[in-house]
Amino acid sequence: MEEIIGIFAGIFTTIAAVPQIYRAWKTKKVDDVSPKMFFILILGVLLWTVYGVMKQDAPIIITNGISTLLNITMFILIFKYKKQEK
Repeated sequence: MEEIIGIFAGIFTTIAAVPQIYRAWKTKKVDDVSPKMFFILILGVLLWTVYGVMKQDAPIIITNGISTLLNITMFILIFKYKKQEK
């Protein structure tokens, strides 16, 4: 039961950034998005990924690794579209 809860927690946390990424990509507007928050989030999920590797825990590695990539994508979009807004 613990593993199932952990897997679902990882899935939900991983897909949490998808709506924001989709919205930014479609509207090309990111003026209300905080780059600092995404930077801190990237560091957090990256550290979770490292922790998962150290513990050899595949669900932690996979979900946080994907989350790291998604949040990096959003971070890139923030800077790409902020430049276009100016």
